Amino acid sequence: MAPLAALLLLLAASNAAAVTQAVEYHRFVATPLSPHAYTAPAADDDDVFGGSLAAAEEDAAPATAVRFRVVHRDAFAANATAAELLAHRLERDRRRAARISKAARGGAAYNGTRGGTGGAVAAPVVSGLAQGSGEYFTKIGVGTPATPALMVLDTGSDVVWLQCAPCRRCYDQSGPVFDPRRSSSYGAVDCAAPLCRRLDSGGCDLRRRACLYQVAYGDGSITAGDFATETLTFAGGARVARVALGCGHDNEGLFVAAAGLLGLGRGSLSFPTQISRRYGRSFSYCLVDRTSSSASNPTSRSSTVTFGPGAVAAAASFTPMVRNPRMETFYYVHLVGISVGGARVPGVAESDLRLDPSTGRGGVIVDSGTSVTRLARPAYAALRDAFRAAAAGLRLSTGGFSLFDTCYDLGGRKVVKVPTVSMHFAGGAEAVALPPENYLIPVDSKGTFCFAFAGTDGGVSIIGNIQQQGFRVVFDGDGQRVGFAPKGC
Repeated sequence: MAPLAALLLLLAASNAAAVTQAVEYHRFVATPLSPHAYTAPAADDDDVFGGSLAAAEEDAAPATAVRFRVVHRDAFAANATAAELLAHRLERDRRRAARISKAARGGAAYNGTRGGTGGAVAAPVVSGLAQGSGEYFTKIGVGTPATPALMVLDTGSDVVWLQCAPCRRCYDQSGPVFDPRRSSSYGAVDCAAPLCRRLDSGGCDLRRRACLYQVAYGDGSITAGDFATETLTFAGGARVARVALGCGHDNEGLFVAAAGLLGLGRGSLSFPTQISRRYGRSFSYCLVDRTSSSASNPTSRSSTVTFGPGAVAAAASFTPMVRNPRMETFYYVHLVGISVGGARVPGVAESDLRLDPSTGRGGVIVDSGTSVTRLARPAYAALRDAFRAAAAGLRLSTGGFSLFDTCYDLGGRKVVKVPTVSMHFAGGAEAVALPPENYLIPVDSKGTFCFAFAGTDGGVSIIGNIQQQGFRVVFDGDGQRVGFAPKGC
């Protein structure tokens, strides 16, 4: 009887293990890309960006928060198919990730004002697809009276700047170039002012005693001019005075169409840091699905950014910010593992994702301007293999697509089961469960869907905006933590 009892116990244990190892799945509606060329319908900026700049400028009551709408560049597509938009998005993504990796390898500031270091975001092309790597932008008012300016928003940049008249060299932008001579709120910064000393390589026009700035990016793009303070007006109703910004009279490179850049990084000259005394050091954004467009469908959900009260979502799960003394701009977090189908992936080792503060290498950043999440090569390989094993019921495509090496042929299938994917962070945000649309994306009109992660040997892992879609991502500078609130838009 003893051997029989032992056998029964062994079978019971085996069955229990099978139950605990059952793969968890999502129901996924497989919607391919449309094959038809698309041009976004004309829409009034007040509808696209959620309010009137003129009305906000006339409202004298001080706002208790800054909240405004942001739009993905694809919302302004002109005669382009969804596949073309995706191809250009992935090419922009490749360039941006390469520049971040270059900065990480060199341990240098990504977008600092030291010439020749690192790389940076370029402004978006509103009407086409030719150049630039800006992904999300908004329209603000600059000066008094306010001049409308289309600005890239980027968590991987610090310095706020825009093109200014008179231009020595200016690229083509959407709308008028800001002329500081026509603004009553424009203020030059003196060479001896503390603001000027905060620039990494600030200069001085001795004749005018005017502080000069220059930001040189790794792709050869450059902006230079006067460092000044100015009032910014947001369509949501807020006016923010004395924002330090670069007034660029000499600008060249890949900055096309947008007037400039609103840096949302961690540095001392970033927009969140500058307004922290009034609104606190916290902000959050929620990015809607890349196929949503407030330009093409004004009733759809909108991507938004919030500073001040309401920025910290109560439903968010938080993880501590990690500081990289060699790359101060970026928001680092401690990713400790990933689950597929409800089970932790053993090969996604915490050691492959950990930051080495002595060298500035490694670690994981949360970035608004990178689309696809990139993981250190060993961690990615383990994640990919685990997903393939759990998704064995799906038909694997041969060859991959662009930077994706794991794609599936879902042609003719409307609803499929896909394994769940969750990201585990140190602290409270122990399991951030991703919706299936955030990791299995359509890449053509035939029904090919790809696993939207990639590997990198570049020295830093990046959580991109595809994986962030639908979450309110909170950057709580007061609490030194990053949070993720699902269904936050």
